[in-house]
Amino acid sequence: MTVLVLSEELDPTVDRVVAAMTEQGVPVFRCDTGWFPARLTLRGTLEGERWTGALHTAHRQVDLEQVHAVWYRRPTAFTLPPELPEAERSHAIGEARFGLGGVLASLPAYWMNHPGHEADAVYKPRQLAAAARCGLAVPRTLITNDPAAVRTFAAGIAGPVVTKMLGSNIRVDEDRWRVAHTRLLTEGDLADLAGVEATAHLFQEWVDKAYEARVVAVDGQLFTVGIHAGSAAARIDWRADYGALRYTVQAPPPGVAAGLHRFMEVFGLSYAAFDFVIDPEGRWVFLECNPGGQYGWLEGHTGLPITAAIAGALARGGRP
Repeated sequence: MTVLVLSEELDPTVDRVVAAMTEQGVPVFRCDTGWFPARLTLRGTLEGERWTGALHTAHRQVDLEQVHAVWYRRPTAFTLPPELPEAERSHAIGEARFGLGGVLASLPAYWMNHPGHEADAVYKPRQLAAAARCGLAVPRTLITNDPAAVRTFAAGIAGPVVTKMLGSNIRVDEDRWRVAHTRLLTEGDLADLAGVEATAHLFQEWVDKAYEARVVAVDGQLFTVGIHAGSAAARIDWRADYGALRYTVQAPPPGVAAGLHRFMEVFGLSYAAFDFVIDPEGRWVFLECNPGGQYGWLEGHTGLPITAAIAGALARGGRP
């Protein structure tokens, strides 16, 4: 039986997990959907209730029936010949998504995570509502494109308000990478909300922080790291100043752990990274879930065996 790993070529996290599985003697077929169709070929035939056939590159092949686990890490977009006209390119990308993607999504394998489940889980409004239903504390939140609604919301909050991205906080602007960190709104920001009407924005009450935590959930296990900010920028958003951070290994309170297990079940996830604020009274407040969130630097600082847990779950196919 084989573990299928779908990820971009340059990914040190995948390198570590694949090395761990190789040491255990687990067969691994690693590829990127971005190789399709030039460097990756699909042959799929429906036999009864399941797809048979193979994926193959110039050097290796895996039979679809041999795939017992799939790690859907961070595959890239399909690569089409540059000379294709735009209309044909759009059509080909759609057919590749429904064809290759559809066959792979149909595999009766253990997924970490199934792309359909992961797609459902990336929406922050769904996350916040689900977290509250699972018994987790969540901040008061507004999503709007109405400047007047922002001012009303801010006036009803007894304290500061922050704004953050609903999706990825990374964008490419004139061939440069730009990161949009969480931002505290000033009185000047609230007086001039020009641009809010252009799209949806997320506004949230600021939760006073003793520290923050990232909880990495792997197939029922929870690995928790306290993230302690040592600068003003890191206190607002720890991603803004990694050099000012200190890390501690700990465990979430039992009620938080139970809520996280319920959250994973609701979305059908086997892996996720959760971010929390812990306020001065020790209350854990849910911020967000990243179904494909990074953990490598935390493992490096703390020694937590997250790579081994991922490799073990994939090798077992999720079985106990």
